[in-house]
Amino acid sequence: MTVLIRNAQFTDLNELVALEAACFETDRLSRRSFKHWLAADHRALLVAEVAKALAGYILIIYHPGTRLARIYSIAVASQYRGLGLAKQLMTAGEQAANEDGRLYLRLEVSADNNPAIKLYETLGYQKFGIYRDYYQDHKDALRYQKRIRRYRDTLQYRSVHWLRQTTPFTCGPTALMMAMHAINKSYQPSQEEEINLWREATTIFMTSGHGGCHPIGLALAAKRRQFSVEVWINQTGTLFIDGVRHEEKKQIVELVDNCFKRQAAEQGITLHFANITQNELIAAFKAGAIPVILISTFLLDRKKAPHWVVMSGFDDDCLYMHDPDPDDGRQSEIDCQFIPIAREDFDRMSCFGKNRLRTAVIIWSE
Repeated sequence: MTVLIRNAQFTDLNELVALEAACFETDRLSRRSFKHWLAADHRALLVAEVAKALAGYILIIYHPGTRLARIYSIAVASQYRGLGLAKQLMTAGEQAANEDGRLYLRLEVSADNNPAIKLYETLGYQKFGIYRDYYQDHKDALRYQKRIRRYRDTLQYRSVHWLRQTTPFTCGPTALMMAMHAINKSYQPSQEEEINLWREATTIFMTSGHGGCHPIGLALAAKRRQFSVEVWINQTGTLFIDGVRHEEKKQIVELVDNCFKRQAAEQGITLHFANITQNELIAAFKAGAIPVILISTFLLDRKKAPHWVVMSGFDDDCLYMHDPDPDDGRQSEIDCQFIPIAREDFDRMSCFGKNRLRTAVIIWSE
């Protein structure tokens, strides 16, 4: 059997939709979804062609700004199963992701799909979690990943329970809850706690909408909950004030900034007015702390918004982050956990605004 693996084209649309309908009873990709992915960047959509007929496909999504890729879907027509076609598609998909600079491939698979599980494990994928009631038919999904580029170092990570922010403006509180729970399992996150933390740490105003969270405000909130904290900020002026247009609002933002700094001094919180380096983040992580880090979302979504994430691991090539905000319906929780940020990309991502603000809150046990 001669098999041609090639990039999908818009002329494959009807056959892709027909194949999807034949292979899956639930959780199908729609025609609209296929049209989206055929036109999208940050993906590999490959098809297997046998005797000029479409016999299978694989869709791999590249997580923008990171070295992570995810196998979103793979399908093989029933008459071609058992002939190694899925393995060829997986191998071609891995090669495409590797050529795009990705380090990891992740996937979900139904817990009762034994042939697929056997294939993935044969190809070197390792199980690292489970989702309960994941699919439309309420079946569980096993989570697998594979490092498609080999390096000597192994990932050092911390067990950080991932949380999703419940509002558009509470990334900071949600990241802080993840860090505090990772350090002390008796600390219990909740939506009420998420909102309370935001109220304690908000800058009041941002460019538009609700205020974001000030690093010292987050540190004070953690201190009140019996955690030790230190804060790194690479500038001494009022944070986030450049994004506020009205003079009256600027005065309030400045008032809040000064208040946070005064309270930090009263509480004995260490403030480092300097750039925190990757080596300092790693040293704190190795010593038992969890850093909460401000990034710019530009590399992720081109929106240049300030966003808080949690450091959850590191190795020779990457720092790994938990992101509390899946950016659209096509991202799953898997895409938001242990996100690999290449060392050479991290310094660009972990600064915000014209003044290149770099800041982190380091959370320790009391």
